[in-house]
Amino acid sequence: MEIGIGIAVLLCVAAFIVGSAISGSILFKMGIKYRRKTAESAIGSAETEAQRIIDDAKKNAESLKKEALINAKDEIHRNRTEAEKEIKERRAEVSRQERRVQQKEETMDRKLDNIEKKEETLQNKLKNVDEKLSEADRIKRSQLEVLERISEFSKEQAKDYLLRSLEDELVHEKAVKISSYEAQLKDECEDKARQYISLAIARCAADQVSEAAVSVVPLPNDEMKGRIIGREGRNIRTIETLTGVDLIIDDTPEAITLSCFDQVRREVARIALEKLIQDGRIHPTRIEETVEKARREVEYKIKQEGERAVLETNVHGLNHELVKLIGRLRFRTSYRQNVLDHSIEVAHLAGMMASELGVDANLARRAGLLHDIGKALSYEIEGSHVQIGVDVCKKYKESPDVIHAIEAHHGDVETRTVIAALVQAADAISAARPAARSENYENYIKRLQKLEEICSSYEGVDKSFAIQAGREVRIIVQPEKVNDERMTLVAREIAKRIEDEMDYPGQIKVHLIRESRAIEYAK
Repeated sequence: MEIGIGIAVLLCVAAFIVGSAISGSILFKMGIKYRRKTAESAIGSAETEAQRIIDDAKKNAESLKKEALINAKDEIHRNRTEAEKEIKERRAEVSRQERRVQQKEETMDRKLDNIEKKEETLQNKLKNVDEKLSEADRIKRSQLEVLERISEFSKEQAKDYLLRSLEDELVHEKAVKISSYEAQLKDECEDKARQYISLAIARCAADQVSEAAVSVVPLPNDEMKGRIIGREGRNIRTIETLTGVDLIIDDTPEAITLSCFDQVRREVARIALEKLIQDGRIHPTRIEETVEKARREVEYKIKQEGERAVLETNVHGLNHELVKLIGRLRFRTSYRQNVLDHSIEVAHLAGMMASELGVDANLARRAGLLHDIGKALSYEIEGSHVQIGVDVCKKYKESPDVIHAIEAHHGDVETRTVIAALVQAADAISAARPAARSENYENYIKRLQKLEEICSSYEGVDKSFAIQAGREVRIIVQPEKVNDERMTLVAREIAKRIEDEMDYPGQIKVHLIRESRAIEYAK
């Protein structure tokens, strides 16, 4: 029984398995057919979509092609229009040029015709003039014959008579002229005497500072010299290149000498070197930074000095650039006299004398303060400090009286105003005062001797005198050897030779004098 049940179960299981397998196979085949239909449907729709895309692309390409052709045609039409327009304009310009040239040719033809007519007229007039001159000579000869017959004098006798009469009249006129010249000389001598007396009375004393062309910078020890020189001399070369100053490092213990004729550059180098020594870091980059700081410090000091001078002299309304130039005079000397102190002193002297004379004291002080302003720029600009000062003051709209005072303070032009005369006198007082200025006596004498030797070496020179501290040389020539026309050539030759053979500051005025004298004695 049990065996039968087991067999039945097994049969049932086997039947289930066989049924499942058959149903699975049927289902699998049905799935494959469904997937095939789905795939075929998708492929068909994809082909349709692809064909549609291709058709759309062809349509777009056709439209783009048509649009490009239209744009190209428009561009060609526009370029052709512009080219035709440009060609028309150029043709019009060429036509205008041709008309202008044609008009000029017609004008030239008319002018040539006029010139030919004028030449013909002129030739006719010349012929008439020649005929009239001949007629005039004939009439003159006939008149002379009539005059000789009436006066019973020949031509030579009449000439002698007229000359004797003229000589008598000239003797009287010469006597009158001599008397007027004598009176004029007396007046001028009295004026000169008053001027010299006023100079002597106005002479005053003030502190003067003699500044040399070198500055000495103290060192903490001699080892600092090697650090300043640097490896292979790079530090000292950098300092000299940036400042334009020569550093002299010798056996002088714990000191370095700075040498330069420009006191501004020397002051910049001194301040920079002192800062480097104090800081201890000495190398090219640090040197550049320190020199720049020192330059700004000196510029600020220049501005302060200019403002101090303006306040001290009570001169107001100056252009700020002029104030800076006045401050630069602190670092400028003339024969070892500080130019800023000299200018302040001249301003005070001119103001005091103007007050005594009842003249505008403010204007006199202003002209006195600015009279040597050109020396602040004499290194940068060619020319004398007088001309430089005149140009600078004209640039900054100073008054004509101040400009004339600057121009006349060395006698380059004749003084026309009282202010100019006062500034000239005050400048002479300040410069001529004992111990105000100094110079190496031997070099000074050699320069003046060289100047006089050059002038005296020319043929026809009688005497030569170097005056105004070598700024002017007066040459007296022999009138029988050098005439008036040759004087200009001799002056130019002497000036050229002085420029070639001598070194001097500013300008030297070459002044030739030719005088003819006739002396007779009445016995």
